Amino acid sequence: MIYLAISNNAQKNAKKNALKQNITTLRNRVDELGVAEPIIQQQGLERIVVQLPGVQDTARAKEILGAVATLEFRLVDERNDPQTAIQSGRMPIGSKLYYFKDGRPLLLKNRVIATGENITGAASGVDDRSAPMVNITLDSIGGRAMLDTTKKYLKHRMAVVFIENKVETIIKNGKTIKKRTTTKDIINAATIEGVFSSRFQITGIDSGREARNLALLLRAGSLSTPIEIIEERTIGPSLGADNIEKGVLSVIIGFMLVLIFMAMRYRVFGLVANIALTLNLAMIVAVLSLLQATLTLPGIAGIVLTVGMAVDANVLIFERIKEELGSNSDIQKAISSGYDKALLTIADANITTLIAALVLFSFGTGPIKGFAITLSIGIITSMFTAIIVSRAIINKIYGGKKHQELSI
Repeated sequence: MIYLAISNNAQKNAKKNALKQNITTLRNRVDELGVAEPIIQQQGLERIVVQLPGVQDTARAKEILGAVATLEFRLVDERNDPQTAIQSGRMPIGSKLYYFKDGRPLLLKNRVIATGENITGAASGVDDRSAPMVNITLDSIGGRAMLDTTKKYLKHRMAVVFIENKVETIIKNGKTIKKRTTTKDIINAATIEGVFSSRFQITGIDSGREARNLALLLRAGSLSTPIEIIEERTIGPSLGADNIEKGVLSVIIGFMLVLIFMAMRYRVFGLVANIALTLNLAMIVAVLSLLQATLTLPGIAGIVLTVGMAVDANVLIFERIKEELGSNSDIQKAISSGYDKALLTIADANITTLIAALVLFSFGTGPIKGFAITLSIGIITSMFTAIIVSRAIINKIYGGKKHQELSI
């Protein structure tokens, strides 16, 4: 007799990998829920902290986050009667008894054709009779298995089994007991009317909500191990509103200080820069409104940084114009040369920052993405206002007229 045991290191690695997989899956599910800038991070060795700002339906959020569900596609055992198997207490070889949600029994083959692991895409919708359904896309392995099965068993029945692991809390003799249960329900069992492989539909779903939840879970992937909610806190809007109010106040204070500095340092040119800066801020807010973005603290930080970068572009231009005035007595040429020569430096600085923002958006999560979005929008609008808008205003003031000196 041989006894096998899993080493402590192997157990630790398995737990660590399971936790990482669950974090990835939870992040995918939260993204499907459409939550703005969520925070999902590991806490300690066994816990995951999930923060969902602005969630209205907390019950659905908990249902989606904690669900450990998958699908199995199996052929129906059409040779044996499920009632006979129940009465005799003996299952036919190669088959197993399953039940529909309404309690009807059905014998299914033990061989699994494909599972939720093979699903690469899922979208809810309605069929020709306006009944809820889910459009499924399988990977190459699942698609090949489905193709072989539908070719061989055309006009036979195939069932879709929904498997869900739950953690139930039971209070017994004053003690709280957590019990893990697994439910396996047949969603539908339909006749294979034609040959198909990686793309098909699942019907027989009770409601549109159930179809949407099922599609979401299948798209986001399954949790490697069941999770349970051990603590839940709901933070009222007053605390978040206070933080946002302070953030907006910081933007206003910083913005006003910049306006005062530019007006004092560059006089008329400073006032032009202030007009461009105000337009820049208005454009950022307008674009965020069009995108229906939620204004959060990281987003506000991105706006503050953008204000500084926009001013930096104007400072580069104005200082370049000053240098040109020292070597060129023609005011028009000095203005034109100042803008032209500063353009390359401004473009280099903003493009490199934009690349960094795009990288943050691609690889970051939650608040980092919010910061990257506002920063990217701000970079584009600041280049437009600093280079085009301010130059148009300067040309309007000084263009076509003879001036002895510039107010700069």
